[in-house]
Amino acid sequence: MGLRFGTDGVRGAAAELSDAFVFALGEAAARTLGSSFVVGRDTRESGPRIERALVAGLERGGAVVSVLGVAPTPAVAWLAARDTICGAVISASHNPWSDNGIKFFGAGGRKLSDEVEAELETLLDELLASVVVESGEEDHDVAVTPDLAPDPVFDAASALRDWTEALLAAVSVPLDGLHVVIDCANGAQSAIAAGVISAAGARVEVLHASPDGRNINADCGSTHPEDLQAAVVASGADLGLAFDGDADRLLAVDEHGVVVDGDHLLALFAADLHARRDLRGDLVVVTVMTNLGFRIAMEELGIEVVETAVGDRYVLEALARTGGSLGGEQSGHIVFADHATTGDGLLSGLQLLDLLHRSGRPFSELAAQSMTQLPQVLRNVAVAHRRSDIAEVLAGPIAAEQSLLGTSGRILLRPSGTEPLIRVMVEAATEAIALEVAGRLAAAVEEVCSA
Repeated sequence: MGLRFGTDGVRGAAAELSDAFVFALGEAAARTLGSSFVVGRDTRESGPRIERALVAGLERGGAVVSVLGVAPTPAVAWLAARDTICGAVISASHNPWSDNGIKFFGAGGRKLSDEVEAELETLLDELLASVVVESGEEDHDVAVTPDLAPDPVFDAASALRDWTEALLAAVSVPLDGLHVVIDCANGAQSAIAAGVISAAGARVEVLHASPDGRNINADCGSTHPEDLQAAVVASGADLGLAFDGDADRLLAVDEHGVVVDGDHLLALFAADLHARRDLRGDLVVVTVMTNLGFRIAMEELGIEVVETAVGDRYVLEALARTGGSLGGEQSGHIVFADHATTGDGLLSGLQLLDLLHRSGRPFSELAAQSMTQLPQVLRNVAVAHRRSDIAEVLAGPIAAEQSLLGTSGRILLRPSGTEPLIRVMVEAATEAIALEVAGRLAAAVEEVCSA
C-alpha cells in the first residue's frame, strides 16, 4: 500500500484514502484492536465519506461502532478510556483541508505501540491484496456497504457533554474576571470550546469557529496565530488560546500578543504542580526537540526531565512507564496524565486559565519567569536517502561543535520521519552562534550524504 503509519496514524492527501483502503483499514483495526469503537472526525470536507467507509470496515471486522460525528481527538480518547473501548479519529490535525488521516486508540484510550501498528499494517496489506480489482481499479462498492448499522443506542451529544463536564471538574471554577480570546481553527473545537470556557466563568471572544469543510487551519489556529495575536491586543484580553484542527494541541498568546509555545506552557505547569506537590515523581516528560532553556529551568527547580523521541505517543509511553503526571511537546501537545490519555487542547487551556486565576499575575510575567528560551536554529538538509545513522557517522564533528558550545548549547541531528531530509537543530547562547554551528553541520551532512 502507498500510505503507511507515521508518528500519528495514517495521513496523506484525502484522495489517497480511497473507500477500499479505508474499509480495509477499518476491518484490520477491528480484528487487531478490539470489538467496540467510538469514532470521531474533524471538519474536513472528506470526513463524512471516510467516516462511512471506516465504520463499514470496522463493522465488517465484527466491531460495534458508536459514531460521534465532529468531535475533538481528546474527546474520543477520553470516551475510549472511560468505557474501556477502542477509538478512531478521522483527521489530519494541523494539515490543510485537502489532507486527511486516521489514527487509532487501543482499548482504554491509549495510542498504539509500534508493535501493534506493525501487526495492523500486516493484516491491512493482506486485506488490500484480496480486494476485487476490475479493469485495474479497486471495486469501491465493497467499502461502502456496511454489514450492520452504527450503535442506535449511542447518544453523541450526551457523550460529549460527559467529556466537557470532566474537563470542568479538573479546574477550580469559577474563573471570574478572566478575559480570553480563542481561535478554534475552524476545526473540531468550533462548536464546543466557547461554551465550556464560558461555563468555567471566563469572558470569551471567539475567532475562526465557522467551518465550511475547506477552511480548517486556513490562516488560523495554532499554526497561524496572527489573527489571535491582533485580537488579544485590540480587545485588551488577558490571553488568547489557539487550537489546531483536531484540538489535541494548544498554543497561547499573552496580553501583549506574544506567542507562548508548548515549552513555556509545560514549564509553567511543571513549576505550578511541583509547588503544589502534585507533580508525580517530580518529573516531566518531553521530546528531544524541547528547548535547552526548559531543561535548565527544570534543573533549577529539582525536577527531573525524561526525554523521548519526537511524537506525542512516545511522551505518552514514557508517562505510563514512569508514572509521571505531566508531559508534552514544543508544538503544544500537553498531557495531564491524571485527567487524560492524550494531548487535550481544551484541558490545557482550562488548566492555564486556572493557573492564571490563582496567581493573579499577568500571563507575560509568568511566562517570562518560567524559563529563558535559548535561540534555536533548525536546518533541513535535503538528501537522496535518509540515513538513520547520521549522528553516528558525524559523531566527531558533532562532538567538536558541542565542545565549543559547552553547557550553554545543544546539538541534535536526526532524519525526518516522513521526508527525505536530515534535520540539524542547534541551540546556543546567541542566534549568531547557533547559525554558524548549524551551517557547518549542514555542510557536513551534505558532504556525507552525497558521497
